[in-house]
Amino acid sequence: MTHTEPFRRFQYDTTAELQHDLDRMGLELPLLGDMAILASPCPIGSGSAPNRIAIQPMEGCDGSADGRPDDLTWRRYRRFAAGGAGLLWVEATAVVPEGRANPRQLWLHEQNLDDFRGLVRLIDKEARSKPYKVLQLTHSGRYSKPDGQARPLVAAANPWLDRPGQDQTVLSDEALANLVPAYVQAARLAHAAGFQAVDIKACHRYLLNELLSARTRSGLYGGSLENRSRLLLDIVRAVKAKVPIDIAVRLNAYDEIPVPYGWGVTQEDHRQPDFGEPAWLVRALKDAGVSLINITGGNPYYNPHVNRPYDTGPYQPPVHPLYHLTKLLGACRTLKHALGPDSPVRFMASGLTWLRHLAGDAAAGLVASGWSDLAGFGRQAFAYPSLAADLLEEGRLDPKKCCLSCGKCSEIMRDGGQAGCVIHDSDVYLPIYRAGRAGKPSLSGKDVAEHV
Repeated sequence: MTHTEPFRRFQYDTTAELQHDLDRMGLELPLLGDMAILASPCPIGSGSAPNRIAIQPMEGCDGSADGRPDDLTWRRYRRFAAGGAGLLWVEATAVVPEGRANPRQLWLHEQNLDDFRGLVRLIDKEARSKPYKVLQLTHSGRYSKPDGQARPLVAAANPWLDRPGQDQTVLSDEALANLVPAYVQAARLAHAAGFQAVDIKACHRYLLNELLSARTRSGLYGGSLENRSRLLLDIVRAVKAKVPIDIAVRLNAYDEIPVPYGWGVTQEDHRQPDFGEPAWLVRALKDAGVSLINITGGNPYYNPHVNRPYDTGPYQPPVHPLYHLTKLLGACRTLKHALGPDSPVRFMASGLTWLRHLAGDAAAGLVASGWSDLAGFGRQAFAYPSLAADLLEEGRLDPKKCCLSCGKCSEIMRDGGQAGCVIHDSDVYLPIYRAGRAGKPSLSGKDVAEHV
């Protein structure tokens, strides 16, 4: 289906107004005003989340040089834990130092294991009821920047993503195979720290996701779908065999990059998803022992509107944000249904933040309609860490506390600062934002002062 509805900022007061536009645009999104279903527990692998609301792995870029949680990291997770979500998905944590996306990215190793143990203890202490805790394990691949300078480690050359004049290293088959024990070791440490699950991150064009589209690569990890998914599945199987911990995967359903360099898209039109290969992969992940899959899409460095619909950003998206929002949530439904109604694998939906105070109605609708088992919130959690408590106790989100999808938290990351909400947590993050933007034009075309 081709959508020509032009871009428009969020302007809905009620679900009736939202439903009117969904109907007018021919889009489907289940909405439910009763939040009771979100309060129900969700069994996951060997554990359970006490409710269906999740905090997604929003990276703060605020760890120490040796990968430990630092002051702002502790502060964020204290606020997230106190906010009442049933699942807390701790942000990208590198398995090898050269795979860090920035010099402050978390990196788990023997020397800082006690710090991660402390983070788990903090979460459990501050939580209203102990959340199910996932640690996201990552290798940043082409977005590796361990010392503040870009040092791309890529699966294959890609004319859509390669930067002219930038040196990059195509990782050999041997180098890729050597990552399997690195992930196993990180999972072992995560289990020792007290996490219930590790996420083998395969989204947003980081290394394991990029391999899924490596059709132009030769050797063991390129060409056929079996080869392109080999490293992800080898890691999952190795962790399953050696570490008594649940396994999650944050997975791109599609990326809207043209074939042969794209994943989950049609040959004719890269803006249209083709779920054939992603459905095969979720079945293979189930067979390998994965308990939880969080569906996302796109590439925040290349086409951020695909997975993070926004009101202001580095460019104006080509169509109404509801189009990409419903496409992403529909992808979760499609891939969940690919496993059948009796599958033990739980699915989490992404992309709800743009709906602001109406996101709870969508979250409840998704769970009640069987589109997802859990509803994940990313940018919204930066802005509104107590969102789960308000949904569960008040039955609504406060419009004045909601994320404005303004992109300022992403601007901070691009400028090398520690990320958070510039609008609703301005005492901490507005000075960081201004220092990073000094002498530069706004990437979102708005002066933050009008909202503070």
